Amino acid sequence: MSDKEKKIPLPKEFTEGQLMTQPETLQRGQKQRHLYIGIPKEITLQENRVALVPSSVSTLVAHGHRVVMEQGAGVKSKFSDHDFSEAGAEIAYSPEEVYRADVIIKVAPPTLDEIELMRPNQLLISPLQLPIINAEYIYRLKSKRVIALAMEYIKDDSGYFPIVRIMSEMAGISAMLAAGELLSNTSGGAGVLLGGISGVPSAKVVILGAGIVAEYATRTALGLGAEVRIFDDNIYKLKRIQNQVGRPLFTSSLNPVYLERELVSAEVVIGAMHSESGRTPIVVNESMVEKMKDGAVIIDVSIDQGGCFATSRVTSLEHPTFVKHGVIHYCVPNIASRIARTASIATSNILTPILLRAGNVQSIEKVLFGNLGLRHGVYTYKGSLTNAYLGRRFNIKSTDLDLLITSAL
Repeated sequence: MSDKEKKIPLPKEFTEGQLMTQPETLQRGQKQRHLYIGIPKEITLQENRVALVPSSVSTLVAHGHRVVMEQGAGVKSKFSDHDFSEAGAEIAYSPEEVYRADVIIKVAPPTLDEIELMRPNQLLISPLQLPIINAEYIYRLKSKRVIALAMEYIKDDSGYFPIVRIMSEMAGISAMLAAGELLSNTSGGAGVLLGGISGVPSAKVVILGAGIVAEYATRTALGLGAEVRIFDDNIYKLKRIQNQVGRPLFTSSLNPVYLERELVSAEVVIGAMHSESGRTPIVVNESMVEKMKDGAVIIDVSIDQGGCFATSRVTSLEHPTFVKHGVIHYCVPNIASRIARTASIATSNILTPILLRAGNVQSIEKVLFGNLGLRHGVYTYKGSLTNAYLGRRFNIKSTDLDLLITSAL
């Protein structure tokens, strides 16, 4: 045998193929998880908003996600089905088609009939609106093993509530504009102009709370020429609102004596309290309301968390007011629906980055595990109630969400 025909013996640990030149390969990352998002048409409480607008749908579709819109979902916000179709959304002609999606997004809580269309492990993103839910609502979500996320309790990376903040800005402005209308004789009010004119004192506005709603209500009231009084137990917030408005204001702690003195002479009272985890406290009792002027106006913006007036009850945009003890009460939980297009764009701008981030993670458990702000909004998780306040309110056992997520990973 010639030298050319001789083969070099290979160590037994290797094969001939392993000693040959190998092609260079690049490490592949994890495959992106594409979301299947459904947007139903809102049917309750004269809700005019839509959860996603065409520009956001276009962004989501460009990232490979699938969006299904129910026919007419955006009409009340002045977005046509054609607008959504051009943005890449699929148009569904029945609620059943929409509820096949993995993620359901609503701007009003689902009805019991809508909950029946849901299925296990589906992610529901919607407001909670404490005054209008009951124990049956919670039991239905638990029986469907739905992961329910209250959008008003979602926190951003800074620890703030982005949905609450943007809606609060609009609610503060809308509340003062609504109060100005309700003070007129045509609405049964005291016939008082909100802003004073030469020789006539301006109306007095009392604002309960010193958060974002209060700030924007104050800006609007001052712009119209009204006299403003602000009450809150948080001294830091009272200082902040003066700095934000840029002028000295009458501010006070929630002392019942001082508060009652101002309520007696007030034309408008704005309830702008906010609770981070449950119901807002009642700071105005019924006897205080009885002492207010006839034709005065109460705007309870915090009614979506129970309200801060003892006399408040939920109303709708169709019938927004009722009169009790001679005082006009405006207690609409979805006050932002008065300006549905602006509100829809604002909500969509906040939800879109959250959805894009969720699409980069392999499972909803990992999304929640890695995002404390989203976990804060979860109140039912695959058959378990995870919100301690709701558990106490409805006498239902609640389980710590962190334990449930950790066991599912």
